[in-house]
Parts: sequence; C-alpha cells; structure tokens
Amino acid sequence: MSTPPGYFATLYAASADPWDLAGRWYEQRKYALTLASLPRRRYRAGFEPGCSVGVLTRQLADRCDRLIAADRISAAVAAAAARTDDLPQVDVRCLAVPDQWPEGEGSFDLVVLSELLYYFDDATLRATLDRAVAGLEPGGTLVTVHWNHPVPEHVRTGPEVAGAVAAVPGLYLLSELRDADFTLQILLRRNRDGSAPRSPAEQEGLV
Repeated sequence: MSTPPGYFATLYAASADPWDLAGRWYEQRKYALTLASLPRRRYRAGFEPGCSVGVLTRQLADRCDRLIAADRISAAVAAAAARTDDLPQVDVRCLAVPDQWPEGEGSFDLVVLSELLYYFDDATLRATLDRAVAGLEPGGTLVTVHWNHPVPEHVRTGPEVAGAVAAVPGLYLLSELRDADFTLQILLRRNRDGSAPRSPAEQEGLV
C-alpha cells in the first residue's frame, strides 16, 4: 500500500523541515545535479508535485516562466509559499497527486517528480506516471530523482522507481545518473510521430 498521509502529517508536526532540505549538503548537491541535467535552459510551464518546503521549487523557478508546485500537507504548502513569496511566477497549491492534478492549465514542458514516487503502491505509481506523461507536451522533460536506500516507509527504492519509469510508453530516456545514494533520470516525451526529441547538442547543430 502507499505510504499513508498520516506519516507525513506527523513528520511536519514535529519539524518545519523534516528532511532538512534547506541545510544538508546531500540535498544541495542533489539539487545542483538535477538542475544541471535539465536539457533546456528555459521552460515555459513546470509542475512540481510533492514540493515539500519549496527548496527545489525556488531553484526550479529560475528556469521557468511559470511553475506550479504542490504538496498534500498544508504545513509544507505554507512553507513553500513563504519561501517563494517574492517569485511571481510560482504558484504553490495543496494537491494530492495523482487524484488531484492542475486542471485547465494546458500542457507542461517540465514535470519534476523528486523524492515522491517511492511512496506509491503500483496502481498509484502507474496513475501518477500516466498523468505526468499525458500532461507533458511532445519534447517536454520529465525528471525523476529518488533515494536509493531502503526505508521502512518507502514502497520501493530509487533503482526500482527508475525501472518502472523507464518502462512507461511514450518516453525517451535522455540521461540517467546512478549515484551511490540516489537515481536521477531525465526523460523526454516522444514526438507525435514516435521519434525521439533532439538532444541539446542536436538542437544547437553540433551533431
């Protein structure tokens, strides 16, 4: 079964930043690698569900004209909104994916699933990935990054998440980083004819 919502509510009741996302060098390094792996310099519209207290959100905002960030826990939403209050392009919402998804927003060219999918059972994982792919425009970027080590409250590990994501139809794996501690994937939604989108080097005429 998916990790129950009460687990997260308990964590945020005990700490404003349960995983010390703002302080740990591990997190800072992971975020830097995530941002460096994005194949585009700029994105039109991004979506980051499971944003927690908004540390990555603030960094993603530098690359997005518009960014919707969401979390299911109200304390996390409040913290993320406060952290990004000076960034008019950021909209922080209380949503529980996959059942709640931004409606009427059009397609995204960036969806970031960071430290989220390992909480989901098989059905919820599939539903989340289906909605993420459906909401991506052709050529859009899907980012997944997850902790590799077993945790009692996690349904699966980072490599197990990566295997499930790589098997989703309609996606092209551009790059993958298998760090000792986390697995980072950059996937692109295939073009309407099924072909792979151009790589950054191809876009600039280098190959």
